[in-house]
Amino acid sequence: MRLLSGGFLLVGLTLLGTGPRSAGADDFKPEAGFTLLFNGKDLTGWKTKKGGEALDKKDEAYGKRFVVMDEKLVIDPKVKGDVTIETAKQFKDVHIKFEYLPGKGCNNDLFIRGQKFDITPKGVKNLKEGEWNQFEIIIAGDKAEFKNNGETQRSAKPGEAATPFGIRAEFGEITFRRMRFKE
Repeated sequence: MRLLSGGFLLVGLTLLGTGPRSAGADDFKPEAGFTLLFNGKDLTGWKTKKGGEALDKKDEAYGKRFVVMDEKLVIDPKVKGDVTIETAKQFKDVHIKFEYLPGKGCNNDLFIRGQKFDITPKGVKNLKEGEWNQFEIIIAGDKAEFKNNGETQRSAKPGEAATPFGIRAEFGEITFRRMRFKE
């Protein structure tokens, strides 16, 4: 076999699965002290808010309104419904991090400890449309801080009780990846 070009070898090895790979969610390792909140394979550790159905080992919820696809959690705007999934785990003081890609008409919500945060292109400062954004929720004692791409969006006083972390599918597409937390 004659090597025509290094590029052909690289393409061939990549197609066979033996060559270099681009970094993806499967290569992602949480920072020290953080634990994955979404495993990228299924909705284990999550449940439906309405009815409390455990979503362990399932790759979709609410008739595919929420779908696990290519190691990401996608809210599909073609499937209608104002529904929420939430973690089975409850959080008091927590640091949650994830990346998200807002789609056209994105207007979806996050819930934790009595706080609601709307993810909308007009409502989030420094939002990068068409690009992955970095989001953080930091709750310590009586302070909750919501950050997008490192910039504080809002600080508030959270409710007293521990609650699950919820994601509401309201309008438009949004994709999440690399969800993790530290208590």
